[in-house]
Amino acid sequence: MSAEERAKELGLTFPEQAAGYLNLCAKTGNLLMTSGHVSDLKGKLGAGLTVEQGYEAAKDCAVKILRSVHARHGSLDGLRVIKLLGCVNSTLEFTDQHLVINGASDLLHKIFGKETDGYHARSALGFAALPTGAAVEVEAIFEIKG
Repeated sequence: MSAEERAKELGLTFPEQAAGYLNLCAKTGNLLMTSGHVSDLKGKLGAGLTVEQGYEAAKDCAVKILRSVHARHGSLDGLRVIKLLGCVNSTLEFTDQHLVINGASDLLHKIFGKETDGYHARSALGFAALPTGAAVEVEAIFEIKG
């Protein structure tokens, strides 16, 4: 089953995207680089939000990223996930940013394969604040395969 088919089987849709202030997915050579995509969930991990809520917020970011990549590339097929940067709005004491960003990684593993094209490098960092008060922001780099 292709990445596109797996995404649709998981219920992902790919509506048309209007051009915005910034390019949500830029192409250079054989790379697709996304802007940071923020979660709809607002708040701070370690101060009211749970790891489980953060996980779902990171998954939400990954869905938005996939929609932007799809809008730019026309498909999810023929891509390999290279790198994720996950930013978590969290308290100084919160140290489970990696568990939060697993929400994005796990979705990409399901779509592109954990041992194959979805196997990616990743950073998961804590931030004092994120734009619009978002709980999570994620950006990604994809390779367009041969």
